[in-house]
Formats: sequence, structure tokens, C-alpha cells
Amino acid sequence: MAERRPQEKRIILEMGSGNDLYGGDYTKAAIRAVHDALHHSSIGLFQSLGYDHREMRVQVTIGVQQPDQVDTAAVAAELPRGRAEVKAVFGGLDVVDTAQQTTHVIATAAVEAFLPIDAADWRLGSS
Repeated sequence: MAERRPQEKRIILEMGSGNDLYGGDYTKAAIRAVHDALHHSSIGLFQSLGYDHREMRVQVTIGVQQPDQVDTAAVAAELPRGRAEVKAVFGGLDVVDTAQQTTHVIATAAVEAFLPIDAADWRLGSS
């Protein structure tokens, strides 16, 4: 008989935004967006259900106008739990201030967390 493997399920989705108003730093804006998303969460799931947070895969998608300017390793280092995967895609917003000769960078972040969950371990029912 084949061993059943738990299927990975998304358990968390948080969104955030961040900016760098004067430095034009896409990584700084991305890190601020991730912090914003993380500050919307307080997840007691791990301790309550006995899951080890190291089992969690964290997938981060950063949207900025210049994705190649984001240091994804620096963004991943900001995540306090799980195994981080960070990708930067086209999105966000650049606001150019011609009078000040500055570009204000606005980044968006989607932070998703996945755990291997065996559906057979869970059931709905009345007590």
C-alpha cells in the first residue's frame, strides 16, 4: 500500500504595501511592504495545533515597477518563520517628482504561507 503524503495547503494570505519616498530603493520599499503584511497577522495556529513553523513554506510576491532592482535574498531574510521563496514581478507604482528630481517607489507584497496538511486528519462534525 502506498504511503499517503499530506497535500500542501495555503493557510495564510496577507497583503501589504511599502515605499521609499526619497531613495528610489526598490528593495527597501519591498521590505517595508513585507513588514506591513506581517504586521497584519498574529497566527496562533502553530502552537495551538502543534505544527512546527519550520514546516511552513512562505511564498512572497513583490510588485514593483523595476523587479530586477529588488534584492530578493534581502527580502527573504526579513521573514521570521518558515522557508521563504521571494519573487519580484512588475507591479507597484513609481511616482516621479520632476521638481525634486526624485522617484517615489511604492511596492506591494503578497505573503502566502503553506503547510503540508493531510485532509484525513481533519473532519467537520458536531460534538
